[in-house]
Amino acid sequence: MPNTASAKKRLRQNVHKRERNRVAKSQIKTEVRKVLAAVDAGDLEAARDAFRAAAKRADRAATHKVIHPNRAARLKSRLSARIKSLLQAAS
Repeated sequence: MPNTASAKKRLRQNVHKRERNRVAKSQIKTEVRKVLAAVDAGDLEAARDAFRAAAKRADRAATHKVIHPNRAARLKSRLSARIKSLLQAAS
């Protein structure tokens, strides 16, 4: 346990930030699952809408340093590739 006042404050801040980061990461994962479910169902419009939400969450998390910006870019790239493959399969 921290002894100094500044160490106690850092502990409080770290606990708060850890919880906020956990929530943000969980929301990203939820949005990604929605995209993948829509792609598996073959619903192009739902997949596009879910992709926009997932990309927004990923970009915001990357901006706030919750995840690395390259991870956000990789996530968006992989999801958009899935949607494009769905689009080609439908054609």
